[in-house]
Amino acid sequence: MQPLDLATLPTPVEPAPRLARMLGLEPDDLWVKHDDLLGLGGGGNKVRKLRHTCAEALDRGARVLVTTGAAQSNHARLTAAAGARLGLEVELVLAGNDAAPTTGNLMLDRMLGARLIWAGDVPHEALEQVAADRVADLEDSGTPAYQVPYGGSSVVGARGYVEAGLELLEQVPGVRHVVVALGSGGTAAGLVAALGTERVLAVDTGATADPRERTARLIDGLGGDPSGLRIREDMVGAGYSTLPEPVAEALLLAARTEGIVLDPVYTGRALAGLIAAVRDGDVRTGERTVFLHTGGLPGVFGSVPLAERLG
Repeated sequence: MQPLDLATLPTPVEPAPRLARMLGLEPDDLWVKHDDLLGLGGGGNKVRKLRHTCAEALDRGARVLVTTGAAQSNHARLTAAAGARLGLEVELVLAGNDAAPTTGNLMLDRMLGARLIWAGDVPHEALEQVAADRVADLEDSGTPAYQVPYGGSSVVGARGYVEAGLELLEQVPGVRHVVVALGSGGTAAGLVAALGTERVLAVDTGATADPRERTARLIDGLGGDPSGLRIREDMVGAGYSTLPEPVAEALLLAARTEGIVLDPVYTGRALAGLIAAVRDGDVRTGERTVFLHTGGLPGVFGSVPLAERLG
């Protein structure tokens, strides 16, 4: 099944010499791959996954896409955008309630025409069940529906990042490290399947309770080897929606050295993990390193902790 034409590809890779120096690397060591510029719906890594999951949805005759996420979910926003592009209805099962302010991704969800279903303060596993029940109800009423997995992270969706890994090898043939945020696992899994565990450093964001197991299962499903999976788990802080101080500092560092805006949940944690990896000697001077910018800009405008941090 061919992936859909939903993305602007390939995404650019640019040097980040001022940030590299601040991290203690040589100016030519650090590069940024801009998957925040994938185009659809404000961009972000989920577009690569939706190219595959939406192809499967259309192949099955779906007329409605149903997916899940936190209130400020980038994946939910981009699923809404994909539905708008493809002429499909979209229903978003979100954690929380309708008292959440209409800011950031939530504003875009509404702009894009998605129907919001609030499921209360429940873990993502419970959200997935609510979505599955909704798909069953739609099917029973004669409306073909497709459940896009949490974060787009199924074996089908993760194929988008196998392609991204191969794309990156053509752009930066000597890459030694690729640093990426780890949420639902599909992005890291696809990169590992393409590049191997020794070159991918994933930084856990606290999105799931079992990041290592989820990612390893996806790598297996893609035909890769998860042995030696590199995951930093020290940037979660008090939880997924919080803003640990190293993450806040990383956000400001990227903004004030390279003019790059990161988000407080995913890319901010990924950069904080890279900073710690350089400090710990896991990433060294002279090793070509690519930071994968997975997007998430709208989440900046929905982050209360970041707004309070900046005064």
